[in-house]
Amino acid sequence: MYHTIEFRKELAVDLEVSPKLPLERLAVREGTRTKVQIKPYVIETEDGLIEVADLYFADGTTTRMVPFESFFFVE
Repeated sequence: MYHTIEFRKELAVDLEVSPKLPLERLAVREGTRTKVQIKPYVIETEDGLIEVADLYFADGTTTRMVPFESFFFVE
């Protein structure tokens, strides 16, 4: 299921285009809206637990470990 999200701050993410190609750096602007499938999980850092998600874009690209505080659901 795809959800529409909006990024609440500027963010630089590593985009997986293909397993055979190197990661591409993508700069996302604050206010950018996009449709994604979301796989949420929690990671442990030095500062404690953080909720993150892998984002699967409609064009087939993926970015991983995006903090939930970086985006919100528009729907």
